[in-house]
Amino acid sequence: MTNGIREIEVKYRVDEPAALISSLRARGVDFSEPVRQDDQAYAALGWTYGQSKIGAAFARLRTENGRHLFCVKKPLANELACQEHETEVLGRDEMHAAILAMGFYPTVRITKTRRTAHVGRMLLCLDEIDGLGAYFEIEAMVGGDRPAEEVQQELDRFAQSLNVSLKQSTETYDSLIRSATVVGV
Repeated sequence: MTNGIREIEVKYRVDEPAALISSLRARGVDFSEPVRQDDQAYAALGWTYGQSKIGAAFARLRTENGRHLFCVKKPLANELACQEHETEVLGRDEMHAAILAMGFYPTVRITKTRRTAHVGRMLLCLDEIDGLGAYFEIEAMVGGDRPAEEVQQELDRFAQSLNVSLKQSTETYDSLIRSATVVGV
């Protein structure tokens, strides 16, 4: 089915981040200090919003604490189950030019403040996204052929066990931001 490691996640809109933090703290889980992330998302030439993301390659250039990370994701089973490759790069401007030369174009800019925590093999992310609000992601890096939907159901059970109000989203941040900015057009 797939080779290598896949990033599989679930995502939720959070109206009361303090309730989520409190629920996790009651389980002995504390989030990290906030970190600011500045992400530029890219799509391959020929792909446009409204088309399926399954099987298409997307790039991201992130700056966090002076470090620049280049990432390519390819959604496999759904938008939140991707083959992912990430590496640190030295120069953001130079990498941006290289991404354009590889046949990608910039889509949206995503700026957010992220706090993280680990529970077993899960990475928990509490994101305050400029222009969108608070979101909670639960990610797992999974090898082998285990179906993404099965992993996502397991992650969702954990989220529901927190007993806080969460509204699940199946869209990526770039799609959510694009939808929010297109609504007023």
